[in-house]
Amino acid sequence: MAAVAALLSALIGPAAVQAAPRESRPVYSYDHAIRESVWVDTRLDGDADGRTDRVAVDIVRPAEPAQQGRRIPVIMDASPYYSCCGRGNESQKKTYDDHGRPVQFPLYYDNYFVPRGYATVLVDLAGTNRSDGCIDVGGRSDIGSAKAVVDWLGGRGRAYTARTGGTPVTADWSNGSTGMIGKSWDATIANGVAATGVKGLKTIVPIAGISSWYDYYFAQGAPLYDSGPDALADLVNSPDAHKRCAAMQKKLADGAPRSGDWTGLWTERDYVRRADKVRASVFMVHGMQDLNVRTRHAGQWWDALARHGVERKVWLSQTGHVDPFDYRRGDWVTTLHRWFDHYLMGYDNGIDRAPMADIERSPGTWSTDPQWPAPGTRTTTLRPRGGSAPGVGVLGTAKAPHGASATFTDDPKLSEADWAARIDEPTSAKAGFSTAPLRAPLRLSGSGRVTVTATPSTSTAHLSAVLVDLGPDTIRNYAADGEGITTLGKRTCWGAGTPGDTGCFKETAADTQKVGYTVFSRGWADLGTYADPHKGRPLTPGKRYTLTLDLAASDHIVPAGHRLALIVAGTDAGLIDPPASTPKLTLDLSGTSAQLPLTGGAPAFERATTGASRHPAAATQPPGIAPPRSISRMPAGG
Repeated sequence: MAAVAALLSALIGPAAVQAAPRESRPVYSYDHAIRESVWVDTRLDGDADGRTDRVAVDIVRPAEPAQQGRRIPVIMDASPYYSCCGRGNESQKKTYDDHGRPVQFPLYYDNYFVPRGYATVLVDLAGTNRSDGCIDVGGRSDIGSAKAVVDWLGGRGRAYTARTGGTPVTADWSNGSTGMIGKSWDATIANGVAATGVKGLKTIVPIAGISSWYDYYFAQGAPLYDSGPDALADLVNSPDAHKRCAAMQKKLADGAPRSGDWTGLWTERDYVRRADKVRASVFMVHGMQDLNVRTRHAGQWWDALARHGVERKVWLSQTGHVDPFDYRRGDWVTTLHRWFDHYLMGYDNGIDRAPMADIERSPGTWSTDPQWPAPGTRTTTLRPRGGSAPGVGVLGTAKAPHGASATFTDDPKLSEADWAARIDEPTSAKAGFSTAPLRAPLRLSGSGRVTVTATPSTSTAHLSAVLVDLGPDTIRNYAADGEGITTLGKRTCWGAGTPGDTGCFKETAADTQKVGYTVFSRGWADLGTYADPHKGRPLTPGKRYTLTLDLAASDHIVPAGHRLALIVAGTDAGLIDPPASTPKLTLDLSGTSAQLPLTGGAPAFERATTGASRHPAAATQPPGIAPPRSISRMPAGG
C-alpha cells in the first residue's frame, strides 16, 4: 500500500492522494439503473420433475460502471418472503411492470447502495415467488439455491433469461465479491451459505438469524412451537410449489418428530457444526429480547465463529425480533455503509479496527466494547440455597447443605412474568433464589448454563430456568406487537428513488415501559434428555436426575440496588409447550447451580454482594413486562 501511495503521489501529486475518498459516494444514477431478472440453475432437482431447478434473481445495478468497463460488487438478500409476506417494517413485496421487469425492491439496499456503485441482488429461494423447486426450510435446497447465485456472480454457474428455456446469461458486470444480508429467514440463509465456504462470499450481515434449525423448534427436547418446518414451508411456498412439493412437505414432517429427538434433518440444518468452513467476515445483529429467533442462536454461532478465528462484529439491542433500521436507523446505515465499503470495495476506513460490540443499555443508549463477551468475563458458579419460606431462596456462592431441597408443581398457565412478579412469595409453581440488593453493578456478558438435579413425580417433565434483574427500570416493551418499537406516520428517505421505489420509510420510536423486574436470559429443556441432549427418555417417578440446560446469550448490567435472581420452574407459558403430565419436581439444592458469565468473575460477585446495599430498591415497584404473547413461527415479514 505504501508503494502504491508513493507511485500515485509521483503521478498526480501528494494533495490528490491525501484527498482520495475513504467511502463510496452516490455518483451513479438510480433513475437509469439497469433492472433485470435472470434464473440461476441450482444444479438441484428439489421437486423431482426430472430437470434442475432455477431460482429467480432480480437485479438492480448502476449502468455507468459497465459502460466504463468496470465490474462491481454485490449486496444480496436471499429470501422466501418476497411474495407471501413482504420484507421490513412495512412488509414490502417485490413488484414488476407489465413486462415482468422488477420495479420495487423491498427495503433500502438498492436505493442507498446502487448510486454508490453496488449491485443489489434479491433472490427468491427455491419454491417461492418466481422460482422452481421446493422450499426445504434451511436445508440443501434453501442453501444450495442461494449458493448457486453466489457461484454465478463469480463466474462459476449458469443462468438464463427465463424460468424454462431462454438464453444463457453471464454476470459479466460482477467482480465476484458478494455480501449477503437479511433478517430472520434471510439471515439464516446467509449463515448457511457462509458455512459452505463458498468462494466469493466476502461478508455476511445476519440480523436475527437462526444458526441451528433444531434450536428454533426445540430447546433440548422441549418443544417451542406446536408445529414443525412443514408448516413453515406451507406458509411461503408459491401456489405452483404447493401443487408439486407434497413429497418435500412429507419429508419435512417425517424428519422433525414432535418428540424433540435429533434426526438427520436437523444435522443438515446445523450451521454451527460447519463454522470452520466460514471464510466471510460476519456482522451479527440480534435483539436480546427476541423470543422468535432466541439469542441462543446468536450465542452459539458467535462462539463457534470465535473458535475458528472468523473476523466479526456484533450489535445487541434490547428489542425483540426487530431490524436495526427500525431502532437505530442513522447509525445503522452509516455503519453498514462502512462495513460493505471495507469488505466489498476494499476501503481502509477503520471499521475492522473499531470496537467489536455495540450494546444497547437502555432504550436508545448504547455502549461499546473492544471485544465480546466483555474482557475479563469469567464463568462463575452461583448456587441456590433455602431461604425464609418455601420457594423463596438465596443465590450466592455457598453450596446448600446436603439434603436441602425446594419443590414446585408445573403450572402450564403461568409464565416467567408470573414467576418473577412473585419472586418473594412462597408460590407453588416455581423455586426462586435471589441475592441481596447489590452494592455495585454486576455485568453478565455472554452465554450461561444451569445444572439442575430434580426428582419428578411423573414420567415426563419440562424445566425452565430464567435470570431476572429485580428492580425498577424503563425498558423496551418487547412483548408488545412492535417488540420494542412504535411505527410513526412520518417518512424519511434513504438514498435515491423512483415513483415505483421511493426509498422512503416510516420513522419509528422506542416503545418503552416502566417495570419492576426484567427477565434477561432464559433456557428450557425436557428432563428426559438428562442422558443425551439429542434423545428423550421416559422418567421414573421418584428417581433423581441431573441435567444441564443452556441459557440464551445476553449482555446485561444489574445495577446497584437491584437483585439478581435465578428462577427454576416447569412450563414457561407462551414460550415452550407443556409436557404430557403435570409433574411435581423436587430440586436437590446441593446438586443445582448456575454457571454464569460474570465480568470480573467471582471477585466481582463478592464485591457486589458483600454487606448491605447503599442503594436499596424502591419499596413499591411497578409490575414487570407483560407475559409474552403466544409467539408463532416466523411471523409474517420475518
